[in-house]
Amino acid sequence: MKYVIGIDLGTSAVKAILVNENGEVCGEVSKSYPLIQEKAGYNEQNPEDWVRQTIQALAELVSTCQVQVNDIEGISYSGQMHGLVLLDQNQCVLRNAILWNDTRTTSQCMKIEEEFGEQMLEITKNRVLEGFTLPKILWVKEHEPETFEKAALFLLPKDYVRFRMTGTINSEFSDAAGTLLLHVTRKKWNYDICKRFDIPTEICPPLVESHDCVGALLPNIAEETGLSKKTKVFAGGSDNACGAIGAGILSSGKTLCSIGTSGVILSYEEDKERDFKGKVHFFNHGRKDAFYTMGVTLAAGYSLNWFKETFSPNETFEQVLHGVESVPIGSNGLLFTPYLVGERTPHADSLIRGSFIGMDGSHKKENFVRAVMEGVTFSLHESIKLFRKEGKSVDTIISIGGGAKNNTWLQMQADIFKAKVIKLESEQGPAMGAAMLAAFGSRWFDSLEQCAEEFIREASTFYPKESNVERYEALFNIYEEVYFKTKDLNAALTTFRDR
Repeated sequence: MKYVIGIDLGTSAVKAILVNENGEVCGEVSKSYPLIQEKAGYNEQNPEDWVRQTIQALAELVSTCQVQVNDIEGISYSGQMHGLVLLDQNQCVLRNAILWNDTRTTSQCMKIEEEFGEQMLEITKNRVLEGFTLPKILWVKEHEPETFEKAALFLLPKDYVRFRMTGTINSEFSDAAGTLLLHVTRKKWNYDICKRFDIPTEICPPLVESHDCVGALLPNIAEETGLSKKTKVFAGGSDNACGAIGAGILSSGKTLCSIGTSGVILSYEEDKERDFKGKVHFFNHGRKDAFYTMGVTLAAGYSLNWFKETFSPNETFEQVLHGVESVPIGSNGLLFTPYLVGERTPHADSLIRGSFIGMDGSHKKENFVRAVMEGVTFSLHESIKLFRKEGKSVDTIISIGGGAKNNTWLQMQADIFKAKVIKLESEQGPAMGAAMLAAFGSRWFDSLEQCAEEFIREASTFYPKESNVERYEALFNIYEEVYFKTKDLNAALTTFRDR
């Protein structure tokens, strides 16, 4: 039996899975690392934490699965998008990585828009937002000029981990698409953007395809993990591109709902000229010469994790979710908006903050938990509404991530989205997509589609219930109003906090 390993470098943890040639997950190890939040809006991590925990995860996976290491033919990666890792000329990290959910770069975004206007949208197919990589580079240039002067290269999170494991430096198109430096349809760095902001063009790493083999493990990494030095390493993709691959979103008409730390609604695109005018993201897929459109909820699973850690830190998620199935639709008049770190789609607003509305003395913990689940799903539904408005058909949705681990939440998605929702047998999301890129790169299959036919199996299907759909439609109308009615109040509170 042959095997591959998929590594998913998430925001809170790295996960490594061992997958055999039948698509069966034979082992899984997860290792967490801390988030560094020096002040409101700042989110950083130490890249060395990623490397150390990835090596430990691989070592544990190899030792516990008891397979012959020579039978593990390939490794590939999925990773959190947009994060900035700056290296000096000796390839040493210059500062903590600034993450995708960091919102300190509003003024830099304004400068980019002033300089380029709509031209930036034409080049990158995406609006200028705080989460992207270019504003982070400009923030370092402005606020940490000594660090910027030493910067010889930037890498995205999973690309840095792969570099440390192979000694090879590169990025690939699905992750590069989230930097605001890539011409998305031409698949080339746009050096004019760099030059206009006095950024050395050499700072951009070489680009490869997601399934390309970029080298093998360094001898010391092979020794530390127990893997063979001959194990091939493949480039991999962004977490959302790999999530799409791992869910079989490889042709038009398929839609993905992924609830991790953030949440996404993702749809496959073949037409590179499709123009959503920046209303949703448009990125390169992990499948060669393909694309995907995506709406994002910044605090999806993070909202539920925040609630758990704040109010029930000693309970498991299963305990926290206990009883939500018996709470009626609308959580007995309690509504939650998941704007804990701002919002992305449809409101590109880094300052808006979350809220519970309608609280009274009768509400119990399970009301609040269900309200969080409903609020997150409403936010994702706003992206589906945008897709449908642009003429895309969204009638079947594959759900992965935390939202696919609970049947009540899956039924909630079917009712709110008014669509058939499918749960997969093996819900590994981006890690499975990374493993599939390694399998395809290792030439187990002639195409990713062929790999998907072997690796991906449906487990259960949830259909919308008409009576639930009607109630949720009425509640969703109220939810949409909350943003506009609280925006000014949130701005005032932010000003008060920052005095």
